[in-house]
Amino acid sequence: MARHIFLCPLRWADADVYGVINNVAFMRYLEEARVDLLGCMAPAEQDSFLRSGSVVVRHEIDYRQTLVHRRDPVEIQIWVSRVRASTVTIGYVVKDGERIYASARSVLAPFDYQAQRPRRLTDGEAAFFDKYHEEDS
Repeated sequence: MARHIFLCPLRWADADVYGVINNVAFMRYLEEARVDLLGCMAPAEQDSFLRSGSVVVRHEIDYRQTLVHRRDPVEIQIWVSRVRASTVTIGYVVKDGERIYASARSVLAPFDYQAQRPRRLTDGEAAFFDKYHEEDS
């Protein structure tokens, strides 16, 4: 299936005194890529998953190489590695060409904020995530 590509700008404030991108900034970059992917949903699915409720229940990140501040954006490839009735696992690679700076995974769960409880994916949400489904290697 297709991977979603997000070109993420690096901000000066994301770097430490040595010009190295901070680990917290990496999490923000992943969030930006994830929201960009979710922005491709049809309006009804965006309303239910993005605006009405979803939560991140887990993040994992493996740092592979140092990323330093520069003017050019970094490429983030994002895909869905697992779809369950009430969770979606998102995979990411932060890279330039063959150089991989980090790989990561997030588990998201749809959530009903009015009822204050998790919910199942709608058929439309599941169909959207299936378009980006790719098993982790």
